[in-house]
Amino acid sequence: MQDKYHASAIETAAQQHWAEHKRFEVAEDTDRPKFYCLSMFPYPSGKLHMGHVRNYTIGDVISRVQRMRGFNVMQPMGWDAFGMPAENAAIQNKVPPAQWTYANIDYMKNQLKRLGFGIDWSRELATCTPEYYRWEQWLFTRLYQKGLIYKKLGTVNWDPVDETVLANEQVIDGRGWRSGALIEKREIPMYYMKITAYADELLDALDALEGWPEQVKLMQKNWIGRSEGLEVHFPYDLESIGEAGVLKVFTTRGDTLMGATYVAVAAEHPLALKAAEGNPALADFVAECQRGGVAEADLATLEKKGMPTGLRVVHPITGEYLPVWVANYVLMGYGEGAVMAVPAHDERDFAFATKYRLPIVPVIAPGEWGQKVDSNSGVFADASAKLVDHTPTLSGEADEQHLAWSHWQDVFAEHGRLVNSGKYDGLRSLEAIDAIAADLGAKGLGSKRVQYRLRDWGISRQRYWGCPIPMIHCDTCGDVPVPDDQLPVVLPENVEITGAGSPLARMPEFYECACPTCGQSARRETDTMDTFVESSWYFLRYACADNAEAMVDARVDYWAPVDQYVGGIEHAILHLLYSRFFTRAMRDEGLVAASEPFTRLLTQGMVVADTYYRDLADGKKQWINPADVDVERDDKGRVVSATLRADGQPVVIGGTEKMSKSKNNGVDPQALVDQYGADTARFFIIFTSPPDQQLEWSDSGVEGAYRFLRRVWSLGHRYATEIRAHLPEARLLPGGTLPEALADVRRELHGLLKQADYDLGKHQFNTVASATMKMLNALEKAPADAAAAHAEVVAEGLSILLRVLAPITPHICHALWRECGFGDDILDAAWPQVDEAALVQDEIELMLQINGKLRGSLKVAADAPRDVIENTALAHEAAVRFMDGKPVRKLVVVPGRLVNIVC
Repeated sequence: MQDKYHASAIETAAQQHWAEHKRFEVAEDTDRPKFYCLSMFPYPSGKLHMGHVRNYTIGDVISRVQRMRGFNVMQPMGWDAFGMPAENAAIQNKVPPAQWTYANIDYMKNQLKRLGFGIDWSRELATCTPEYYRWEQWLFTRLYQKGLIYKKLGTVNWDPVDETVLANEQVIDGRGWRSGALIEKREIPMYYMKITAYADELLDALDALEGWPEQVKLMQKNWIGRSEGLEVHFPYDLESIGEAGVLKVFTTRGDTLMGATYVAVAAEHPLALKAAEGNPALADFVAECQRGGVAEADLATLEKKGMPTGLRVVHPITGEYLPVWVANYVLMGYGEGAVMAVPAHDERDFAFATKYRLPIVPVIAPGEWGQKVDSNSGVFADASAKLVDHTPTLSGEADEQHLAWSHWQDVFAEHGRLVNSGKYDGLRSLEAIDAIAADLGAKGLGSKRVQYRLRDWGISRQRYWGCPIPMIHCDTCGDVPVPDDQLPVVLPENVEITGAGSPLARMPEFYECACPTCGQSARRETDTMDTFVESSWYFLRYACADNAEAMVDARVDYWAPVDQYVGGIEHAILHLLYSRFFTRAMRDEGLVAASEPFTRLLTQGMVVADTYYRDLADGKKQWINPADVDVERDDKGRVVSATLRADGQPVVIGGTEKMSKSKNNGVDPQALVDQYGADTARFFIIFTSPPDQQLEWSDSGVEGAYRFLRRVWSLGHRYATEIRAHLPEARLLPGGTLPEALADVRRELHGLLKQADYDLGKHQFNTVASATMKMLNALEKAPADAAAAHAEVVAEGLSILLRVLAPITPHICHALWRECGFGDDILDAAWPQVDEAALVQDEIELMLQINGKLRGSLKVAADAPRDVIENTALAHEAAVRFMDGKPVRKLVVVPGRLVNIVC
C-alpha cells in the first residue's frame, strides 16, 4: 500500500474496477425494495460546469447511501440534446448541429466518469437520436387522435430576418436578439398540447407531494392559477361599434363591477383592430403594442400605455356607457383579451387611470363593517366621520362620482362592504358577488365561472434542431398523422445552418411526401417540437431504454415513479409541470401506472464565486477570472483589495455572483479534478453548504478538503497492517470490557454515526461530511496502549468512517476498505448500525458553575441521584474556593449538563 495519497492513481483503479465488474448496472429485483434516484439530465453544451458537478454529486451521494441500506438502486444518465444553442454553435463554428452535439456528449460523458458517479451507463439515452424521438412522435399521433393535441392559429413574435418565432425573452426593445430586426406579431398555425384538461388534477395533487419543497408547490399552484370569478358580458354600443355583440371579460372581483369606469382590450383584440382601421394614430399604437413580446411576468414593471378607440360598451347593470381603450398591459393570450377596469380597486388600472385622468370610483369600503364614503370629499370615514389611517388622499379635482387619488395603497384591493353600488350597498364582498351573478344571469349577461391562468402548451417551433412533428398536410384530407410504420420521421443531420429560417422548409427531399390516406402529393410538417417535450418523459424511458419495439414496457412500472429527483430551482415550474402532465397522459393511454413522476424533489442551490473587473474606455466591463487575481482579506475573510496578478494593478471587486461565462468567474471542474482528484471536489461540494442553499466557492475550502483526505489515507495506511493482524476479516465489533479512554472513543464514534443517520434523513449532507471529520479526529487520538483492544476499536471506527464517507468520496474509501481487509468492495458493505450500548456511560462529566460562571467540572455516576450530585458539587475544591464561605442560596442541576451554585 502506497504511503502517500495519490488521488489520480487511486481513482483510476477504483473506476476500472467498477467498470470491469459493471457494478452500477442494475435490473429489476422483486426481492429488494427499489430506489430510483435521478438528477436532471444535462444539455451537452461542451463542458461540465460546477452546477453540473454539484447536482450529480448530490444525486450520487443519495444513490450510494440507499444502495448500502439494501435498496435496488437505479441512477441513469442521458442528454437533453435538442435545442437552439446547437444551431447557434453551428452558425458560429460552421459544423452541423448533430456533429457538435455528439462531440460534446462524448467529452462530457468522460468528465462524468472521471468524477466517479455511480451511473448505469447501459441505460444512456440522447433525445436527438431517432431511437428516442421515434416514441415521442408515436405518442404525439395517439394524443392527436384523442384530442389532447390540436392545431389552431397562435400569435407569435416573428423575426422576419431569421424567419423564426422568438420567445418573449428573445425580444429586446422590440427587436430580435440576434438579427436586430423589428419583430412582427403574426398568427401562424401551431400545435398545442391540451394541458388544461388536467388543470384540476395537477393542482389538487400538489398537496399530496409531501416530498416536494413548499416553495416549488406554491410556484406550481400560482402558475396553474385556478380562479373563481364572474364572466361578465358588456353589450356593444350599436352607435359607436355599428354591430351587435358583447365584450366578454373574466374577473375575480365581481363585487367591484359597479366601480368599472372603462374597459381595456389587447392590441390584437377585434375591437382594437376595428377602431384602428380609420384611425392612423391608433393603428400606429396597435402596431407598437404588437412589436416586442411582453411576458405576463413583466407586466408589473411595464410602463402603462393606452389610447382610446372611440368605441363604447354598455355596463350590464347600470346601462351606462363605458369607453373602450387599447392598453399595452392587456394580453390577448390571457383570458378574453379584455379587462373591466376598476381603478379604485386594482393597482394596474389605478396607474393607467391616473396617467390618463380617467374616472376612479371607490365601491368597496375596507374593513369588516366598512366605512362610509363621503361623496363630497371622496374619503373613507367611520360612523363618526373621523378619517381612518389607511384612507386614500385626494389631489386635484374631485366630484361626487369621479375621484383622482394621489397614490395607490394596498388596502384599496381588499374585500369589505360595498358602497356607491346602488342596491348592493352594505353587502359584504362575497354576498355581493352572489347577488351580482344572479342579476347578470337573469339578464343573460354573465355567470359564475372557474378560470385558470394555465394555458395550453404550444409546442410548435420553427427551428431545425428538434424532433420533427409527425404530421402531413394534404389538400384533400387535411392534416394527417404519420402512420406507425412510417415512424420515425427522421431529422436530417448533415445540413447547413445559416440562421435564416429552418433548413427543413428548404429541403424538398424532407417535406415532399405522399398522403398516407389518399396517396396524393402532400407536404410534411417542417416545424419541430418544443424541447420541453423530450424532457417531459425521459425519466420513464430510462426503465426500458433498450426496447426497440415499444415506448415503455412492464419494467417502467417497477421503477416509476422516481423516488428522488435532484435539479435546479429554475425548472420548478415548466419542466416539472409538463412532466406531471405527460405522466398522466401516458397513464391514461395505458402506458404507465404512475400518476406523479417524482415522489421527492431536492432543488439544489447555485454555485457562486467572487467577481472582479476593470472598466473599459467604451463603458463596458472586462471581467477577470478569480484565478488570475491576488486578494487581501480582513479578519472575517472578506476581500478588501484585489490586484491582477499579471500587472499588479488594482481591479474592481464585483461581489459574489453565480458562476457564469459572462462574469468569467467559473471554475473548470476538469482542472480541479486534475489537480486535486475527484474525491476532493466531491467532498468540498458536499461539506461547504447544505444542498438546497447556494455554495460559495473557496480555494482555501478545496485545500482543506484535500488535506482531510490525505489524513484519512494516512490513518488507513498507519493501521491497515495492525487491523489485518489482530482481526479476522468478519469481526469488526470489539467484545469484552474496554479501557475507559477507548470506550470514550467508541462512544463518540457511535454518537456521530447516530447524528449522521438523522442528518441524512434531512438531506443535511454537509453535517454528515462534518461528522466524518470528527470521526477522524476521534480515531487519531485513540490511545494505543492496549494493542488488541486498540486494533478492535480502530478497526470498527475506521470501518464506520469509510462507510459513512464512501457515498461522498467513493474512490479513497474503495481503496482503504480493501487495504484494511474489510472486504473486496465497499459497494457491498451495509450501512453501519449504531450500537446503543456504546452510547451508555458509566460516568458523566458535568460543568460546574458558581454564580453562573464556569469554574470547573466534576464526574459522577451516570445514574447518580440528585443529592449525590449536589454533595459532590459542594465538595469540589472549586466550589469551596469560589463560594468563600458564603451560604448556598440556590442550587440548580441541569441533568447531564451542569450544576450551578448560587450564593
